[in-house]
Amino acid sequence: MTSPMFEKIALVGIGLIGSSLARVIRREGLAGHVAISTRSEATLKRAETLGLGDSYTTDAREAVRDADLVIVSVPVGSSGTVAEEIAPALKKGAILTDVGSTKASVIAQMQPHVPEGVHFIPGHPLAGTEKSGPDAGFAELFANRWCIFTPLPGTDPDALERLSEFWRRCGANIDTMDPQHHDMTLAIVSHLPHIIAYNIVGTADDLESVTKTEVIKYSASGFRDFTRLAASDPTMWRDVCLHNKDAILEMLARFSEDLAFLQRAIRWGDGDKLFDLFTRTRAVRRSIIEAGQDIDAPDFGRQAVEHPAKG
Repeated sequence: MTSPMFEKIALVGIGLIGSSLARVIRREGLAGHVAISTRSEATLKRAETLGLGDSYTTDAREAVRDADLVIVSVPVGSSGTVAEEIAPALKKGAILTDVGSTKASVIAQMQPHVPEGVHFIPGHPLAGTEKSGPDAGFAELFANRWCIFTPLPGTDPDALERLSEFWRRCGANIDTMDPQHHDMTLAIVSHLPHIIAYNIVGTADDLESVTKTEVIKYSASGFRDFTRLAASDPTMWRDVCLHNKDAILEMLARFSEDLAFLQRAIRWGDGDKLFDLFTRTRAVRRSIIEAGQDIDAPDFGRQAVEHPAKG
């Protein structure tokens, strides 16, 4: 039997990402001990009922004590508070990472509290569903998904490689980039689509000429797929908007310009412009499938991948 990668891993936050990590860590034997911490007694109790870890506490400082790897999985707006709380208990040589979808803000919040000798390596696994909470996790969540690191200057290469290997064993592919580039990239591939989805679903909810019954009844015509994104955790997405504001506003401005172009083409009956746009966007979809980031099946592949066997 191979020895675990880390003697003790502490998971601070046990929502979709944290609980999926707990499951894959157990499946792959990556830790001798998994300590779980979350502020909610009810959530902690549920994690214990599910058997996600080896020890459970609402005291994050207690959870990270003697941990070799600490993974913070909280809404990005809480990153600094958590870092300040756990800092006194982090042991020298430990790796501290996060899973937040904005990186410049998380670094600004957490870095000032990281003790000397602790390897802080900001990270972001690009994996998720619209579900949240400890029941939502599954061990396959990270399979063939990307985990992006935004290492700080002077990051220890051995610590970075060790963390990279951990995520590879969780099934992820690894990439690195600077925090600002990450935030701009995620603004277009993740944050903007969610904002648009929230807005479209909100518009439908406000319509007086179309009843909510009709909106739900005929949702398979396309609306349904926006509702999946719009069902995502509101606390998490509120924090994303507040903590990646500049990049999101820039992408919203570009989107608004492109939307105005589309509006003019429809207004003036410019079929060639419409056909060209729709052809280009179809090619993007094919490229995503070829890259292995989705499967070519009905319902955007959700019938096949949304409810895999839980580990």
